[in-house]
Amino acid sequence: MTETHLTRRSALLGAVAALATPTLLRAQSTDAFPQEEQPISDQFPVRRNISSFSQQHWQDHFDELGKGCLLADISSRAVHYWGPDGDTYRLFPSSVPLSEELTKRGYTRVVRKAENPRWTPTASMRERDPSLPAFLPGGPGNPLGTRAMYLDWPAYLVHGTHDTRKIGRQSSSGCIGLYNQHVEELYPLVQIGTQVRLL
Repeated sequence: MTETHLTRRSALLGAVAALATPTLLRAQSTDAFPQEEQPISDQFPVRRNISSFSQQHWQDHFDELGKGCLLADISSRAVHYWGPDGDTYRLFPSSVPLSEELTKRGYTRVVRKAENPRWTPTASMRERDPSLPAFLPGGPGNPLGTRAMYLDWPAYLVHGTHDTRKIGRQSSSGCIGLYNQHVEELYPLVQIGTQVRLL
């Protein structure tokens, strides 16, 4: 009885080894690994995790809280908000502009807000992508998401997005994007006149 058990075990192990051999041989082949891939040590790290955001303090960027302060930290892809009461603080992951050329940095303020905003692509956006529509009403296909806060720089906004793949990435034409649920949380807190810095 013991010999039969060992024979079955041996047969089973032999069958598994025979099935695994082609896979093991392929894994040892140099064709299984890309030869042109850049070493990971040379790649710039992408920060998408909230624990990797740089801690910020409003006093490092603004003279006073006023009606509130909003900091878009482009390098860590995060939006920080401090309320006028000195206690309210929010931190959200964000999308940032596609390139340095599309990035505007400096101080501005919120001059207008809109729920379910309509979208009118700029002339330069339509030049880069002629397939863009001239206008889109608010709704699921609109790239501004469910809420938008307009800055006093023309065509620059902090807004939501229905395309959640964009958050944490360089994916905008200059705006700062947030998940819809985050922009909906931030929207009632931000007053017209809130100070904004894009850093």
